[in-house]
Amino acid sequence: MSRSERKWDHIRYALANQQKSVFAFDDIKFIHQSLPNISTFDVRLDHSIGELYLSSPIFINAMTGGGGDRTYRINKELAQVARDTGLAMAVGSQMAAIKDKTEKYTFEVVRKENPSGIVIANLGSEAAADQAKEAVDMIEANALQIHLNVIQELTMPEGDRDFTRALKRIEAIVRAVEVPVIVKEVGFGMSRETVESLASIGVSLVDVGGFGGTNFAEIENKRRERELSFFADWGIPTPISIIEASSIADHSISIIGSGGFRGAIDVVKGIAIGAEAIGMAGFFLKTLVQKGIDTLREEIDRLHQEITLIMTALGATSIADIKRTPLIISGDTYHWLNQRGIDTKKFSQRSIK
Repeated sequence: MSRSERKWDHIRYALANQQKSVFAFDDIKFIHQSLPNISTFDVRLDHSIGELYLSSPIFINAMTGGGGDRTYRINKELAQVARDTGLAMAVGSQMAAIKDKTEKYTFEVVRKENPSGIVIANLGSEAAADQAKEAVDMIEANALQIHLNVIQELTMPEGDRDFTRALKRIEAIVRAVEVPVIVKEVGFGMSRETVESLASIGVSLVDVGGFGGTNFAEIENKRRERELSFFADWGIPTPISIIEASSIADHSISIIGSGGFRGAIDVVKGIAIGAEAIGMAGFFLKTLVQKGIDTLREEIDRLHQEITLIMTALGATSIADIKRTPLIISGDTYHWLNQRGIDTKKFSQRSIK
């Protein structure tokens, strides 16, 4: 099977994939503020994350490209939505276009449709520094994602089996490119130890890509003759991964949350427990393909309106304020964090006043 055909397989299976019922977000409850003392007109959604200025706490996370005309059309329409709503947008892995130059147009369309927006390039951890530079130049990217997908590759029939020296390659890329590097998991979460390793080589942005969103183990299992069922429930739930990542001693690293965000309340919870921004992919893809570009624009506008309402209820006028709102962590999430030696009481004792 060609790389292009595999790319389209991933889209087809992602559209059919049912999001896992992961209730870790339900373990997080905000403490109600009866006197928030602000208006909805006071709320601002724009903020900076590292060197990137974002007009919204949500962005369109990596999905596709490199699969011919069908992936070209998806990226074109996503770029139009990003332009019209002011969202940043990441493309899917560009290795297909680096190895087959005829696929470059499926990625280049993103910058053509959104000439002034924040566009994020994407490669896997197998990439060399010169390939990273090529990916950034291909779409005049403002940042570069390096994705980690060990479980996907191990489940993929034709996937990689050697993950040695990945950290060294990422370090070389961080030193070689002139844009911020975001290291991203693809749906299995990052542990505190992983984030500490990345911080030690100069990575300043991580996307935890937690368990709960598009499940690439399930997608790859559908392409196998014999399923590796033990990988279907593998991973760290997104809220737990955000808290693990934000608990490291090096506070210079910024956390992005992605994986299974179901709506505005999950977005605000993700920020409250440590994320600087929230990436969404599967929900946006399904809305675009099944309901069209206009509906996707409306859904993003609705998300912004609902985030604003929730922030008003909390008394939070900015993204930074959300991180000071008190909340309670219970259930399996509390148990996991307690076992890992992470103190959850600090979340309940803080104050936005």
